[in-house]
Amino acid sequence: MNIFQVLLIQPLTNGLILFYNLLFQNMGLAIIGFSIFLRLVTNPLTKPYMASMKKIKEVEPLIKKLKLKYAKDQKGLMAAQTELYKQKGINPSAGCLPYILNIVIMIALFNVFTHVLSTDSDSMSKLNNLLYAPLKMSETTSLNTHFLYLDVKVPDTINKFVGLEDKKPFPIPGPMIIIAGILQFLSAKMMVPVVKKEEKIAKNTKGQADDMAVAMQSSMIYTFPLMTILIGVSFPSGLAIYWLLFSIFQMYQQYKSSGWGGLTSLIHKVGLLKS
Repeated sequence: MNIFQVLLIQPLTNGLILFYNLLFQNMGLAIIGFSIFLRLVTNPLTKPYMASMKKIKEVEPLIKKLKLKYAKDQKGLMAAQTELYKQKGINPSAGCLPYILNIVIMIALFNVFTHVLSTDSDSMSKLNNLLYAPLKMSETTSLNTHFLYLDVKVPDTINKFVGLEDKKPFPIPGPMIIIAGILQFLSAKMMVPVVKKEEKIAKNTKGQADDMAVAMQSSMIYTFPLMTILIGVSFPSGLAIYWLLFSIFQMYQQYKSSGWGGLTSLIHKVGLLKS
């Protein structure tokens, strides 16, 4: 085994099978239970990110003063801003940590579903090669990969329901993928107020660093939901379940950190919050 298998593939495979055995030998329930477990385990790594975002929001008035003070001195502004972040314990580069961490886990889970929980004749042999001794299964065991309308080994598309499965057209996203994409968009949208304020401040400075950072933050609102859909129609639907749960947890953490953010006006319009 290579180091990627030893450090990620093997532990994730054993964790998934452990939850499979605990949750009535249903792979869909196993994915949900294991996803919640992974989120709890990785939560300490994402907490610094949420704390950093909250601190950045708190020091925005100070950043604005610095930008006015060093309007004609870009190097001085960068030095002063860096020093301010250092004093406040802010790490601006931590913004993508939860997503990078999630992508790494998704790559590992992709390998678990496509290479281990496959329909090959030797699939159980491949699985046992990765399982620790207490979890090894009989070579004749057949895993239950059906959950609701899904087979977690195959993509969630509606092609087969409209008679297009054999023609192999461009895959049409299924309900699980669409919901996951919507939740990812809403999660990213909750960060909009921070982005908007930074846009106004960035316009008052001549440097391009702020404009590039703001552009990257803004693009995340659309690129991550799009990635969710593109990944969902190509990868096993078990990953769509994981991504959907990740989006729910991300929205919850974002709400705890900065409230509804960019969704506030929409929530007011539908009457869920009082003005």
